[in-house]
Amino acid sequence: MKNRLKILRAERDWSQQDLAERLEVSRQSVNAIETGKYDPSLPLAFRIADLFGLPIEAIFLKEG
Repeated sequence: MKNRLKILRAERDWSQQDLAERLEVSRQSVNAIETGKYDPSLPLAFRIADLFGLPIEAIFLKEG
């Protein structure tokens, strides 16, 4: 699944570690989500959306 996580993180000048700490996940998890190697669980997707103040569909984009 494509996502805008890297862009949103960069707009706030947050490192992957900064975002990971805010989400209570590992930096490796943030990297895997950003690169599309891992799709977050629904609860994590909601936490990400809440953190950025956006609906989930504004961050995660369906492919095709």
